[in-house]
Order: sequence, then structure tokens, then C-alpha cells
Amino acid sequence: MSDEKKIIVDEHNKLFDKRGMFHKRFVSDFRQIRYFTLLVVQKAPPEIKEINLLEQQISEIIKNAIKHGNHSDPKKHIDVWFSFSETHARLIVQDEGEGFEYLDQWNEFNRKRNECFKKKNFEEMAKYVSFITDKSDENDSGNALFAALEYWNGGIVFNNKKNAVALAKYFPKKRYGLEISVSS
Repeated sequence: MSDEKKIIVDEHNKLFDKRGMFHKRFVSDFRQIRYFTLLVVQKAPPEIKEINLLEQQISEIIKNAIKHGNHSDPKKHIDVWFSFSETHARLIVQDEGEGFEYLDQWNEFNRKRNECFKKKNFEEMAKYVSFITDKSDENDSGNALFAALEYWNGGIVFNNKKNAVALAKYFPKKRYGLEISVSS
């Protein structure tokens, strides 16, 4: 079995279970991404030590839904479900777009990138610095997905249409001054 991290498609995955989650619906207004993010993150408990990283990750996912999913069309909406505790952060974001059509290519690109890194083949790795498609603009590189895969240690899962993504992050639990691993 491979320990390779990748983004999967499985709309029946437990990460898509919305029970007990808060819900917000936002218009696709690129100028309000920061505000939308703050509305979501305000529900996170102050005990989460990685609150700035969490905020950055949520902002990036909302931005991608607005920019890539809904093409910043103000007539379209994104839906965000979220749940936070001292031990987890869960997020589901769905847009009205056609879905992430390049997911399989991105996973293969990431696999090759990681293989080069493991083999310390940095000359070959230069080919895998940025994931660019025919729909990318000058600000797109796929780097946010690389960071997301590292951050969301509970998984990143798309629905079958690939226009909704569910993510989970598990935080270590502190007990008697010791960190205890919290698994999915």
C-alpha cells in the first residue's frame, strides 16, 4: 500500500457528511474572499494554534471556488459547510462550476514532483515547479494544492462532478502538557 498523498474523488466519503456543520452561502465576489473567510474562521476555537494557516487554507479554497469554479460570476454562489473543535477543522466548499477537470493530471504531476524530490533529482524537479493548464492565468501555479495536501492531514476529497471539495485537518490534543495524536 502506498503512503503517497493524493486528492481523491469519492462523493460518498465520510468527509462529505454535513451533519452538525455550520453553513454559509456566498456570492462569487472576488473582492470579498477575505471577509467570507473571516465569517467562517470566527467559529474556530482560540485553542487552535495554527489559526493563521487554517485561515490561509480556507481563503485559498474559497478563492478557487469563486475564481476557477464560478469564474467570478456574481450571479453564482458558493456554499461552505464548516465545523471546528480543538481537535479538528472540517470544510466542504461547493461551487456552481463544471468541476476540476484536471484533477487526474494534477495528481500525476504531484506524484512525479514528489518522486523527484525523494530521489533528490532537482534538475528533473524543475519541470514540476508549477502546474499550468490551458486555462491557467499568470497567477496560477497549482502551488496552493501542494500546500493543501500537506495541511489537510485528514484528506482532500472531491465529489464526482469535482465541483465540491471536502477537507479535514486533525490537530494534536494536549493532555497533561503532552501532545497526543488525533486520528481520523
